[in-house]
Amino acid sequence: MDAMAYEYWLAGIRGVSAGKKCLLCRRMKSAEAVYYIEETRLNEMEFLNERERNTIMQAGKEQGFEEAYANMCEKGIRLIPWHAREYPQRLLKITDYPYALYVKGSLPEEGRRAAAVVGARRCTPYGEKYAVEFARALAACGVEIISGMARGIDGMGHRGALMGKGRTYAVLGCGADICYPREHIGLYVDILEQGGGILSEQPPGTPPLAQNFPARNRMISGLSDAVLVMEAGQKSGSLITVDMALEQGKDVYALPGPVNSELSNGCNRLIRQGAGILLSPDQLLEEWELAADSPLHGVPEDWKNEKMLETAEKLVYSCLGLYPKGADWIVAETRLEARTVMELLVSLQLKGYIREVAKNQYIRS
Repeated sequence: MDAMAYEYWLAGIRGVSAGKKCLLCRRMKSAEAVYYIEETRLNEMEFLNERERNTIMQAGKEQGFEEAYANMCEKGIRLIPWHAREYPQRLLKITDYPYALYVKGSLPEEGRRAAAVVGARRCTPYGEKYAVEFARALAACGVEIISGMARGIDGMGHRGALMGKGRTYAVLGCGADICYPREHIGLYVDILEQGGGILSEQPPGTPPLAQNFPARNRMISGLSDAVLVMEAGQKSGSLITVDMALEQGKDVYALPGPVNSELSNGCNRLIRQGAGILLSPDQLLEEWELAADSPLHGVPEDWKNEKMLETAEKLVYSCLGLYPKGADWIVAETRLEARTVMELLVSLQLKGYIREVAKNQYIRS
């Protein structure tokens, strides 16, 4: 049996923390040895309580995990255990790193700066605009963008990175084979097509349960050098990511907003407490010593051309790639009215930016 199948088995055990799985694997030298461990030997593991020992012994009687592992591989998902060379070094530096990652596509590149772009799901056009602008400018200068592919700011951050021709990585609170929310299927595909990745610590097939998302947030901050909060209310889930980032020693920046906007309360409070203030992408790039003589230095030619597009046109254009998408998907992703989207699609076609390859199916030219 493939040794990675045993890693798949151990990673999928519920009720035993990742830290204890790692320690058990160290003691036994391999996941395969853990699978075949005898009860007397397991009882010698003083860091496990009785419930955890029983859970492991029961899991050792399970059959079919080899087939489940093979099915996962057929879906193009890789399992990266904590001791593998490919496992992200940034994650190993946090105290509660996952035992293994399920990855579709690529992993963030070691040695390259990475920034998380997070914020409210029900964001305003103001938050969307700057999530796209900051992510786009950073990605164009080689910064990898990390987020959670949620509605609102997360999705706009990914879109901005794709517009900047950079790589972006979505960390999910469900299995890597599940696109959540479903309307982001186009974004899911585009992230992979542009060389990025879909990551999760949840086994394939795991639904997007609420209890998985706080743990997901620690991975978003753990994979990043800095966290950029674009819009957040007083009780926003993004502030959980901020707390975890601060515990991990990461830099935190916030976008200031109107004092009468509930969705800017969290950001304004973070700035008051000492977070870095996001005034412009150029200012941030200069602080990170990534700024160039020209604001368009290192930006692909089609970005320069795209500067001629109106804001709404840019939003629609950013949703398209090499994979055909229907007008209904574009409406769902941009949250623009269907009539407006159709008008913008016609305008983009007339300007030569996009093509209709089938009835109501569009790609970039």
